[in-house]
Amino acid sequence: MVGEWVQQGGILRPGKGIGLQLRWPRKLCGSRLQLAGFAFMGLFSAVLLTVPSATGWILLILIVVAVVLGLVYERRVFCRHLCPIGGFIGWYAQLAPLEVRVRDRAVCRTCSDKPCYEGCTWGLFPSALTQNLDCGLCMACLRICPYDNMALRVRPFGADLAVQAAPRQLDRAWFGLFLLACSPIYTAVMLGPWGWLTEAAYAVGSPAWLRYAAAFLGTSLGIVPGLFWLAVWVGWCFDGRSGTLKRRFTRLSYALSPLGLTAWIAFTLTFAFSKLAYVWPVMSDPLGVGWDLLGTADWAWQPYLVDATPVLQVLVLLGGMLWTVLETRRVVSLRASLPVIIYGTAFTAIMLWLLL
Repeated sequence: MVGEWVQQGGILRPGKGIGLQLRWPRKLCGSRLQLAGFAFMGLFSAVLLTVPSATGWILLILIVVAVVLGLVYERRVFCRHLCPIGGFIGWYAQLAPLEVRVRDRAVCRTCSDKPCYEGCTWGLFPSALTQNLDCGLCMACLRICPYDNMALRVRPFGADLAVQAAPRQLDRAWFGLFLLACSPIYTAVMLGPWGWLTEAAYAVGSPAWLRYAAAFLGTSLGIVPGLFWLAVWVGWCFDGRSGTLKRRFTRLSYALSPLGLTAWIAFTLTFAFSKLAYVWPVMSDPLGVGWDLLGTADWAWQPYLVDATPVLQVLVLLGGMLWTVLETRRVVSLRASLPVIIYGTAFTAIMLWLLL
């Protein structure tokens, strides 16, 4: 937001912003920098998620970097190409029940000015959108289109995965596998019974932390994607080695996104309900100055749905596994999908063991 104010001049100099407005280098497009940023933050996740000052500093750094890039490059290059959280949201937005799409492509073919592209803060051609990966749903194209030909639509969950014409990129696939790997790692560190692991994650810079960092990167960037590559290769051999292994690996990585999303949801459910009771006092006294706007400032903390949480986690993870099986079968034959299904089942079992 602040970066765009600088680019466009804000309310003080509308249309007369400052900055170089350079194009982002093509070689730096994709998810590689987002993966690197998420991996870097993952090394310090225990501290960033639980120490308020560390959380504040990382948010400030992200804002400063976004503003500086807004002074140099055009549009939302930080959000689209660098922000690790943007990459996380973009990957799982493929499964979302909302999309911005063209009403009638014939109308777009007759439009010569393409104002939707000129006004898209994400640098996309809205008229050619086939997936949610890079679209931030800013709605600029809906406001700008002179023919009212863009629409926000409700759709089935995971509709992007069924679009055969949508591009499938290897760096995106690797990022998705990295996010999949992070969910059990975060679960083990934050919720597991191994005190030595949690202490190592907190002791930044110590020999124990260095070992933890090596294990984190080795598991998330090497072991988990490597085992998946092996599963895909076995299925590829079962299937007579039809097509290229790289293309099959990429497409099946996308099919794992439902399992990754439900793993993160199951992880979040562990503490979401237990922390929900903190909301009411904060809403009543948002600035911590002694107010009681809603009469809830003195409400005592109590965890909600303690007994229901494990049941919900099981249902969510099994639902994600079933969804992944269906997506895998959409991509390849039954024989080729079996190793991938075994991989997903093993992952689900590990998550259930960690959570329950």
